Amino acid sequence: MAWGTTMRKCEGDKENAGSVILERPLKLWSLIIDSVRCGGGIQKPNRSKKQAGSDKLSELLKQPQWCENEDEVKRKEQVLELLKEVAKKLQNEDSIEVVVEGAKDVRRLTKEDPHARTILALLGVIPPLVSLLDSQDPTFHTQIASLYALLNLAIANDANKAAIVKAGAIHKMLNLITPNNGPLSEAVVANFLGLSALDSNKPIIGSSGAIPFLVGALKDVEASSQAKQDSLRALYNLSISPSNVCHILDTDLIPHLFANLGDMDASERILSILGNIVSVAEGRKGISSVRDAFPILIDVFNWADSPVCQEKASYILMVMAHKSYNDRQAMVEAGVVSSLLELTLLGSTLAQNRASRMLECLRVEKGKQLVSVNCGGLSAPLSSTSASAGPTRQKFSDEEDDNDDDYDEMMSKENKAVKQLVQQSLQSNMKRMVKRANLGHDFVPSDHFKSLTSSSTSKSLPF
Repeated sequence: MAWGTTMRKCEGDKENAGSVILERPLKLWSLIIDSVRCGGGIQKPNRSKKQAGSDKLSELLKQPQWCENEDEVKRKEQVLELLKEVAKKLQNEDSIEVVVEGAKDVRRLTKEDPHARTILALLGVIPPLVSLLDSQDPTFHTQIASLYALLNLAIANDANKAAIVKAGAIHKMLNLITPNNGPLSEAVVANFLGLSALDSNKPIIGSSGAIPFLVGALKDVEASSQAKQDSLRALYNLSISPSNVCHILDTDLIPHLFANLGDMDASERILSILGNIVSVAEGRKGISSVRDAFPILIDVFNWADSPVCQEKASYILMVMAHKSYNDRQAMVEAGVVSSLLELTLLGSTLAQNRASRMLECLRVEKGKQLVSVNCGGLSAPLSSTSASAGPTRQKFSDEEDDNDDDYDEMMSKENKAVKQLVQQSLQSNMKRMVKRANLGHDFVPSDHFKSLTSSSTSKSLPF
């Protein structure tokens, strides 16, 4: 926006001025940013022009439609001048100490001030901060100062996240990694966490080699708890992009996640990562190849105090059951049916729906197997006078009887499990009714009620 246009806008008729007054709290910082874009930056123009620009900014901010008092105007001018001085420090070519001081100032000023993040980025502080990562400081103090300055600049600012990646920061950060340097690794992990939150950055970071580094940081026994949490969260962000699943499979992340699924502090995040991976065919193969993957996921259904984990585990199993016959068979062998029946009664609404869909899928699969066996008998001669009809029919009949026996035995076990669950549910509901009616705690259900529970069936269940 040209300064002449801005001044003419401010000097319009009274009706326009009235509308501007109503918007002054929202436009004050916008005006400062416009002034930076239009010549208030840190380039080295003619001194007289720079002075003229500053005078125009001061005159504009002093007008009553932009601020309520002169003190507020002066405060905004002082903040802008301070940010300009910080930006000048980062472009100092004579003293690395001054540059490092500027990086520390950026970190301090942007920690809790979103306006400072925007204005400093417009003043051009990101490229020099990224260049500072190439410093040959053996103590790494210079690089760490730059990393935390970039970290704070990216907080809740997508434009800065994109600008940092575009400036080449990812590869420079990876080049910094050295063994036995915890503080430096933690700063890099924290930056990857922040930058990976932007969707457009996910494939760039994933293809850069950052995933193996994050997996290593997650598995590092000497890493701090904060670094491990940041690594896990960054890996979750990256797993959202399907293109990153292949890079994840190149590491041993999936077996590590299953090995640590019992850690309640991380289980929800682990299941979220697996839920992203399962959306890709190669990811499903990677999950099913892990030893005891299905028993571990089925065991999550027993975590009654964690319905979210139950929902995420049921989603993973539901997708895998829908996509693969072999996975369905492995789930049945791991005892998924009884766990799903229990989940349909005791789980959350979402978990119940997913469990019902899985049971329906398994029921249809069992029905297809029985139809396939019955259809196989059509190849035998139908005439009773055929010499080979008797033995063939007898052989098929024996196989069919065996299949039916297995099926009846499985259904018998499931019916018993359902009856037990129904009884528990009815008894639990009866106890609640007793409490609501303010009856005595020694209330005993009648024989009629007991007969109802003992005769309950699973006809209303999907399997």
